[in-house]
Amino acid sequence: MKVLVVGGGGREHTLVWKIAQSPLVKHIYCAPGNPGIAELAECVHIGAEEIETLRDFALAEQIDLTIVGPEVPLTMGIVDIFQSSGLEIFGPNKAAAQIEGSKGFSKDLMARYNIPTAKYQSFSVHADAVTYIKEQGAPIVVKADGLAAGKGVVVAMTEAQAIAAVDDIMLDQVFGAAGASVVIEEFMDGEEASFFAFTDGKNILPLASSQDHKRVNDNDEGPNTGGMGAYSPAPVVTEELHKVIVDTIVTPTIEGMEQDGCPYSGILYVGLMIKDGQPRVVEYNARFGDPEAQPLLMRMKSDIVPVLQACARGKLCQGSIDWHEKAAVCVVLASGGYPAAYEKGLPISGLTEAAAIEDLMVFHAGTALKDGQIVNQGGRVLGVTGLGDSVKDAIEKAYTGVQVIHWDKVHYRHDIGARALNR
Repeated sequence: MKVLVVGGGGREHTLVWKIAQSPLVKHIYCAPGNPGIAELAECVHIGAEEIETLRDFALAEQIDLTIVGPEVPLTMGIVDIFQSSGLEIFGPNKAAAQIEGSKGFSKDLMARYNIPTAKYQSFSVHADAVTYIKEQGAPIVVKADGLAAGKGVVVAMTEAQAIAAVDDIMLDQVFGAAGASVVIEEFMDGEEASFFAFTDGKNILPLASSQDHKRVNDNDEGPNTGGMGAYSPAPVVTEELHKVIVDTIVTPTIEGMEQDGCPYSGILYVGLMIKDGQPRVVEYNARFGDPEAQPLLMRMKSDIVPVLQACARGKLCQGSIDWHEKAAVCVVLASGGYPAAYEKGLPISGLTEAAAIEDLMVFHAGTALKDGQIVNQGGRVLGVTGLGDSVKDAIEKAYTGVQVIHWDKVHYRHDIGARALNR
């Protein structure tokens, strides 16, 4: 079969790498792809948000299955457009993708179906948001309602910080239309974890546990990012807690979406805060996490393609996924200055040396080819992902790879996976 993967980041490189292992697949296209993906798939110069052009390409090439990596094309309705042309595609339709596209939509869904989450209020008037912050006090969390590439959340430790965040989002429109309204939530403390489940809109197939590191600097300091590293399994998600998450969060979410007339098909990502063994929802995403996809798919033993097809067809009857016993850790190498401004076009060295290390994969996220040399092109540039018999071994493997890769001003965290070791 022919497969098209939409996107060009680390998550898409990981998906292409995993799909390429399937005996069912003869040819993979990726739009737009990146230099790492180009080693495994035919990259097509179509942007992930050019959804009509992608549909035309899929029809012309007789693509058997399309997998959408990023959230923006999903919220634009790429699934609806493909399905109306008789094309098979993995991911939620436009109505269901609101679960990520609008924080207000997802919080209202949780309220309706008693899904545990933080107390909240939504505001489209700046003055009302400021009044609420003054009433509630700090710490408090301010979120842009729409998509902001993982950066639209401010955990404010003082009222002044919270009001400044509302000013930035609503008045200065730092996230554009995504900040037309804000959701303000109570602050939740505890330990974060990421939980993923495949679904066809009715049936659910959970994945292994994982944990992301959102803050840019060591010890969870500095601003939020799209993610600076991840590991799997996450010891905080015990077998007992896994069941609680499925029963009290994932199942009522999928059943609630169906009841509301927008059944959710694809992969559901639930960002969790866990305290005293009780999980609460921080946010939903309508696609694989990045960088959580890297360690998860490195550990997945099963062929991913039949699962993707079954979800797209509404026929998910597979009961479980086989996992490698090994742990996996991904360390993100970012451009110096990220998540703020950074310099692009800097040559990267050490990729060949890293490729020679056993049980290590370097997934490209923000790279480009310039004069025959791979250079940094984005904020998050590479996801160096290692396998090991334990999380400790996987951390050592990943950082062995990190040590051989270099470019000017490269930035990374030195403590990815430390929480797992502390357990």
